[in-house]
Amino acid sequence: MIPAAFDYEVAESVDHAIELLGSNEDAKLLAGGHSLLPAMRLRLARPAFLVDVGRLRDLSYVQEEGDWIAIGALTRHADVAVSPVLREHCAIVSHTAGQVGDPQVRHRGTIGGSLAHGDPASDLPSVILALHGELVARGPSGDRAIPAREFFTGVFQTALEPNEVLVEIRVSKLGAAGWSYTKMSRRAQDYATVAVAAVVHGNGTVERASVALTNMGATSLHATAAEEALVGGASIADAAALAAEGTEPPTDHAASSDFRKHLARVLTRRALEEATNH
Repeated sequence: MIPAAFDYEVAESVDHAIELLGSNEDAKLLAGGHSLLPAMRLRLARPAFLVDVGRLRDLSYVQEEGDWIAIGALTRHADVAVSPVLREHCAIVSHTAGQVGDPQVRHRGTIGGSLAHGDPASDLPSVILALHGELVARGPSGDRAIPAREFFTGVFQTALEPNEVLVEIRVSKLGAAGWSYTKMSRRAQDYATVAVAAVVHGNGTVERASVALTNMGATSLHATAAEEALVGGASIADAAALAAEGTEPPTDHAASSDFRKHLARVLTRRALEEATNH
């Protein structure tokens, strides 16, 4: 299909993009375009004005900042996947970026675009949530850091204001923590039917555990019952059995809600086993 008519302008800077967003109440940012453009072709999205930020190379970087790693929002998935800094200090992010779509998608799509899109079936939101990351938005009043647990608010909805631009993602270094991102899809290179991001801290006993679920509700979400059980001394099997508590997964062409709950329990067990042996 052909998209509805729209105006288009290339932003010369982040400030210019913010100005352009403020000039039209029906404006959308265009980064890699792998989420927005297909929706526009199906007319599921009909923005009147596209602001292209894809050429702002100053938002493409991965760098250490003390105990944090800062990732520019326009860093391509392919660059995130091979980043030496992430591979050394937070490999769950680079590993997961390498599973996004196919090589064409990874060389065009951006980490910021994926997160700002707010798709509960996307891979990276759950990873950033499991890492208790921060997302930095810039608007007319300056920068604000949004905790990942507050960033995703609904299906294709985030805490970004209409005139804000996501400029950076911050994740902490993992140190000796174990991790896993375990995913099941109907087809290779497809969206996850269900996936689990797990980060486990502790030597011998679990001191902290973070388990985030993909495609188990309107947003990526924590498997809180499983986390608490594991830290409380439960076995991996017993903790994983609680993974679907409080979730409301969808029923669609890929799986029923009940099957997704079953998958969440199975994949959480696998993810925790891998994370505790990583």
